[in-house]
Amino acid sequence: MLGDGEPAAGPWHVEPVERFARQLLGAAGPHIGRPAVVAVDGHSGSGKTTVSQRICAAVPASAVVRTDDVAWNHSILGWTDLLVDGVLKPVHRGERVSFRPPAWRERSREGAIEVPAGRELVIVEGVGAARRELMALLDVVVWVQSDMVEAERRGIERDGGDEAAVSFWHLWMAEELPFMVQQRPWERAAFIVAGTPLLPHDPARQVVIAGPIRRPGLPPSSL
Repeated sequence: MLGDGEPAAGPWHVEPVERFARQLLGAAGPHIGRPAVVAVDGHSGSGKTTVSQRICAAVPASAVVRTDDVAWNHSILGWTDLLVDGVLKPVHRGERVSFRPPAWRERSREGAIEVPAGRELVIVEGVGAARRELMALLDVVVWVQSDMVEAERRGIERDGGDEAAVSFWHLWMAEELPFMVQQRPWERAAFIVAGTPLLPHDPARQVVIAGPIRRPGLPPSSL
């Protein structure tokens, strides 16, 4: 079962992660003096974090920015300005990022959202990473398509699997589901990755993808 309005992707094929990473960099086009910026979007529990980690491992000079960190104790989905001003604009200037969102300072959370200078690739991962308002600052969009029932099971299990996790899931989805229906980020994806793949593959070294997808206004892959 997919989310409302989301069409089933395909045909699917198995791709080595290293080749997929090269395809993403090729699809990003020229980005002299700054990293390529790839958004990995999908429903909660779809497998975005796993996909992002695999891409990052295949590109040593890369970094992952999690929208959950930007949104921490701020807003489920109302964080566009923080990501733009705190992360994406400095990345586009080729600068090092060390960003502490307001809620981190207010609640004394240690550390910062870090993107070292000189990266080849920056992955922005999370629900809403490919929203329309960010497209001018993104080079490529990856949509992670998953069965919604399995995504719910994963998400609740990830958050502890107890009654509080179930309650939080429903609170989150009350915002996420209408947001996705309105935004339809899968329509901006150059590649779609199966978060609940049916094709046999090696999860450590391969991904199951549909794409590259040729759409007006999307940069074509060079591979």
